[in-house]
Amino acid sequence: IYLIYASSPGAGQLVSHPRTLIFVGAGSAAKIIESYVSVEEGAYFCNAVTELIGEADSLADYYRLQREGRAAFHTGTFDADLDRGARLTAHAVILGGSLIRNNVHVALNGEGAECVLNGLYLAGDKQHVDNFTEIDHLKPRATSFELYKGILNGASHGVFNGKIVVHKDAQKSNARQVNKNLLLSENAVVNTKPQLEIYADDVKCSHGSTIGQLDADALFYLRTRGLGAAEARSLLSFAFAGDVVGRIKVDSLRRQLDDYLAVQFLRV
Repeated sequence: IYLIYASSPGAGQLVSHPRTLIFVGAGSAAKIIESYVSVEEGAYFCNAVTELIGEADSLADYYRLQREGRAAFHTGTFDADLDRGARLTAHAVILGGSLIRNNVHVALNGEGAECVLNGLYLAGDKQHVDNFTEIDHLKPRATSFELYKGILNGASHGVFNGKIVVHKDAQKSNARQVNKNLLLSENAVVNTKPQLEIYADDVKCSHGSTIGQLDADALFYLRTRGLGAAEARSLLSFAFAGDVVGRIKVDSLRRQLDDYLAVQFLRV
């Protein structure tokens, strides 16, 4: 299912509030893509809410692709509730907009429920991108994995605030959270805050965050193989983002993002 929300601000002031409800029945499977785009340049505000309900043993692949104009303002909320044995893989790809806020909340509300959250955000100029995520482990033997990666250039600002809460009854939970950020300029800034709140005593949880620049040894290696400095930087940036894009299971969407990243970083 491919949903496209296209905004055309024109000469007036545009505000839209799209709301989507996704119901994945017991034992069923679905792939849903939500794409937010600008038909023309201009300032407008998009305030989107998506709710997903996954019944027992359901399988959902959800993709949110945000490619709006550089003057657009966007706040998005994705809220999922998963029953026993339900599995969710959710991807958030943020490539445009002036001020972006992405809120994700997943409730693992059944024994053995699983979720994977993947995120990629690219920002340049004076863009500001917020990513706030929360995963609630409410029942035993639930599993979650989260990987968010950001690439920031110019004077852009990125924020990642990820929280995993393991409640008292959620024994045997397994949770892992990773946030990695790559700064390509001296004026780019990232604030990251991974959080764990654990109220059970038989769990396996970890989290981590990194902020850095391109690896000097990797740059040197590529330079010794005949690449110029700019080419080496572009290739490493492309590979950094490709780690998330490569996890997308919809072939057409993955190829589209690969082509977009190739233009952005490899100039092909």
